[in-house]
Amino acid sequence: MDFDQTINRRDTESLKWHRYGEDVLPMWVADMDFRSPEPVIAALQERVAHGVFGYGFELEGLKEAVAAHLFGRQDWPVALEQINFVSGVVTGFNHAIYSLTDPGDSVLIQTPVYPPFLAAPEQAGRVLVENELIRQPDGRYEIDFDDFEKKAASGVKLFILCSPHNPVGRVFTKEELTRMGEICLAHDVLICSDEIHADLVFSESCHIPMASLSPEISAKTVTYLAPSKTFNIAGLSTSVFIAQDPAMRDHLKESMSMLLGHPNILGLHAARAAYQHGQPWLDAALNYLEANRNVLFDFVQEQLPGVEMWRPEGTFLAWLDCRGLGLDVSPFEFFLNQAKVALNDGQTFGSTGEGFARMNFGCPRAMMEEGLERMRKAVVER
Repeated sequence: MDFDQTINRRDTESLKWHRYGEDVLPMWVADMDFRSPEPVIAALQERVAHGVFGYGFELEGLKEAVAAHLFGRQDWPVALEQINFVSGVVTGFNHAIYSLTDPGDSVLIQTPVYPPFLAAPEQAGRVLVENELIRQPDGRYEIDFDDFEKKAASGVKLFILCSPHNPVGRVFTKEELTRMGEICLAHDVLICSDEIHADLVFSESCHIPMASLSPEISAKTVTYLAPSKTFNIAGLSTSVFIAQDPAMRDHLKESMSMLLGHPNILGLHAARAAYQHGQPWLDAALNYLEANRNVLFDFVQEQLPGVEMWRPEGTFLAWLDCRGLGLDVSPFEFFLNQAKVALNDGQTFGSTGEGFARMNFGCPRAMMEEGLERMRKAVVER
């Protein structure tokens, strides 16, 4: 668990490391530049050594490992029959839109938000409805509950929640989640909760699963999560969906078998090993990420004039407000061209992301510090 180790990923078919030239430091795609937990690597090596592959099915002990993980880390008791698997969280919430709404129905999301949230409703022939999160003077984002209820009451059929939130880094409180859940109940709005970053929460915060709040909210909620961010095994295409209401669960499972196929056999083995044996790695990774977050925050405050950052409560992603730089181009373009650092373009997270950029700090500290120094030099020399 040497998170300071720098591992060359340029010859590993990594999207993150191949999008841009070799002189560019990539700090965009949300996978981490850390070696995955050793038990995961060992499980994959053992399965590969068998030499014969094929269509997979649920592995013995996998659901038990997921349930134990959820109870141990999130205090959420989930029955085994409520746990199912899908090839990805983005695949999952697209599937929820197709399965739980009809063409022409409205789907509510909170912006700025991970770009696939923005595209999914309209690609499915649904109507996108936005509830803009309100940025406070200190950079913290709050929910506009008056607008949320107005939109929920307008005939919305499904609310897609991002919790913890990507890109703004909020870990919503129990009070915030409860109020959103109760508004959805009052207006008969189903909830699809993307909780892929649920385990990546820092010491001052606590993730609460939306479906854990009450039996009534649980009955209206399908939750998607994955080992991919938690244990840095993105790309192995194995995620979890939990529907505690039997009717919703049966409906989702029936339509899933027609549309999505199943997770691949190596992803299932990696997931089981991660949930069974990856907890020490996760604890160490969280400590490292929190320290990275704090170093990053201090650097932005002290060394990047014109850039503001709120200290995220979760994820390994920082949402940088670069509007104070007064740039003629987007921050993404500026830092890519002038600093040779690739960030995510804030405009892709919705109209309220203009002037912002997202930075991935899930990497060895020396790599992060190199990126920050490149950015500092570009800012002061412009």
